[in-house]
Amino acid sequence: MEPAGDPKLLRRVIAASFIGTTIEWYDFFLYSTAAALVFNKQYFPELDPAVGTMAAFGTYAVGFFARPLGGIIFGHFGDRIGRKSMLVTTLLLMGISTFLVGLVPTYNSIGVAAPILLVVLRFIQGIGVGGEWGGAVLMAVEHSSGGRRGLSASWPQAGVPAGLLLSTGVFYAFSKGLTDAQFEDWGWRVPFLLGALLVGVGLFIRLNIFESPLFEKVKETKVAKLPILDAIKSHPRNILLAMGARFAENVFFYVFSAWILDYGVKKLGMSSSLMLNALMVAAAVELCTVPVFGALSDRLGRRPVYIFGATFSGLFAFPFFWLIETQSEPCIYLALILGLAVGHAAMYGPQAAFFSELFGTKVRYTGASLGYQLASPLAGGLAPIIAAALVQQAHGGSWGVAAYMIFSAALTVLCVYLAAETSKGALE
Repeated sequence: MEPAGDPKLLRRVIAASFIGTTIEWYDFFLYSTAAALVFNKQYFPELDPAVGTMAAFGTYAVGFFARPLGGIIFGHFGDRIGRKSMLVTTLLLMGISTFLVGLVPTYNSIGVAAPILLVVLRFIQGIGVGGEWGGAVLMAVEHSSGGRRGLSASWPQAGVPAGLLLSTGVFYAFSKGLTDAQFEDWGWRVPFLLGALLVGVGLFIRLNIFESPLFEKVKETKVAKLPILDAIKSHPRNILLAMGARFAENVFFYVFSAWILDYGVKKLGMSSSLMLNALMVAAAVELCTVPVFGALSDRLGRRPVYIFGATFSGLFAFPFFWLIETQSEPCIYLALILGLAVGHAAMYGPQAAFFSELFGTKVRYTGASLGYQLASPLAGGLAPIIAAALVQQAHGGSWGVAAYMIFSAALTVLCVYLAAETSKGALE
């Protein structure tokens, strides 16, 4: 049941998946940057600054707890109706909720209703991004030929650093072009409002691609009535192993891309422009390395490349903080580039193909989404909150965060080691 792998069609699908995913993650990452730099002042002004930061990251974490629900909902319909229609729906959901975040009044304007509205919109964002990932990577995987699935599926993954680069760049431009008072008053809202324009571009592209050929063949026979039950019944071990494989990748990414902004600016006293600049450069480099590691997994296998990424990340946990805490600009750039473009990219590049190959076509959207999204609240969603709490407990020290990162890396190495190698098998 391998797809024919028409090169022209595959390029269109990959481009649509990459651009659409970039736009969705632009929307999602805007919130994490705002949570680190702005939301504690705008929506939790009556709290102690450290507690306000944790509360802001708490609203940020809500999106991660919504992601499994999005994976279940859109996985169900993606396995029954089709991948393409779910990609269009999730993009609309993300775009509308992101635009509305830019319009939410502050705590000083409407009181406690302000953070409540923020939480509701973040929850909707989480549902959208939770459903989007499975469809985007499956379109690339299921249109690809067997020997290039890792590379093909890594392009939607590359949409994550691309979205991070875009959102951080827009935030940086407004923070530099306005005074601090202007930025905190209204400037931070503009990047959220601009998301509406990007969604229009993404919809145009996604509406002009074809449905997955593997799913079309399944529709000719019989689709699963309840994909979630079928996935849990037929692939329980693979769902759990995918969750464990996801753990370190998610923890490291959100420590590097979200929490470190708060740590660098508020704990170490560095400028937000320096931290945002370093993050942009690291995201730009990772945008290039994710496909490299995806292609490498086609040659060496998913597991060796993934285990290298997790092992490197674990060994790099303490050196990462040693570099950051020098407060030297070159050291900060080096820390974020190595963390994101080597350690994280080596896990994230093969991940989409790896998780997709663990499940059959009838339940692939649901199964891959469950493994991917169930880990999100426990790993990425809680990572900034846990990191902030560990630093607070250690009176500003980072050793507890580094130990937490090493634990997550060890868990991931174990789960990937126990999983089957999937790179050479045919999709069924």
